[in-house]
Amino acid sequence: MKIIPAIDIIDGKCVRLSKGDYTTKKIYNENPVEVAKEFENFGIRYLHLVDLDGAKSKHIVNRKVLEDIAGATSLHIDFGGGLKTQEDIETAFSSGAQQITLGSIAVQDPEFCFEMIEKYGTEKIILGADCDNRKIKTSGWQEESDKDIIDFILQYQKKGIQHVICTDIAKDGMLEGPSTGLYIEILYKTGIQLTASGGISGIKDVYKMKDIGCSGTIIGKAIYEGKISLQQLQNFIENA
Repeated sequence: MKIIPAIDIIDGKCVRLSKGDYTTKKIYNENPVEVAKEFENFGIRYLHLVDLDGAKSKHIVNRKVLEDIAGATSLHIDFGGGLKTQEDIETAFSSGAQQITLGSIAVQDPEFCFEMIEKYGTEKIILGADCDNRKIKTSGWQEESDKDIIDFILQYQKKGIQHVICTDIAKDGMLEGPSTGLYIEILYKTGIQLTASGGISGIKDVYKMKDIGCSGTIIGKAIYEGKISLQQLQNFIENA
């Protein structure tokens, strides 16, 4: 299972929110490159980079942060937030992203996303399935759709999507444990390569996600608040 730390960006700084609420913003480091380098120093190979300004503005805002991290590390970066056009997607790839996550646009314009899957391939495109009470939310989690999480994933799986990041928004940033039951249901009903995101509270949760069959786990606030050490994550990677 991949260990994937998260760096969320507002105003070029490394921040975390609670339940996607921008008013809960807490700045953890003003230099995201420094954070990414530290991850790499502990044997971590993957990074989930989210442009929260982009998610709200509906176009890429923090391109330079992506470029700087890609230039300073060898991390495999998946990038999301504000990817609404092919130009945005090409910008993300040319700036150093190995994969991109399509979230809001996957709800709002599925035909466009199907074209992008065809153009770039299923290894380059991740489906962002972020939900609250099973309903997919969009636009930086500010808007709710009527799409059920399972139906949404199945719709894209039929078009070739292999990788899904699922965040239960009610759990995100709360350090209360992940939505294990929801992830088990997704894995059982779709068989998709699922990356769990949101709610990781300690190393025990990481092992739990591995045990239920997740292909990756995104960890954010638990790292920044010292609930999981980078040494613990390095040990997990080495033992795995």
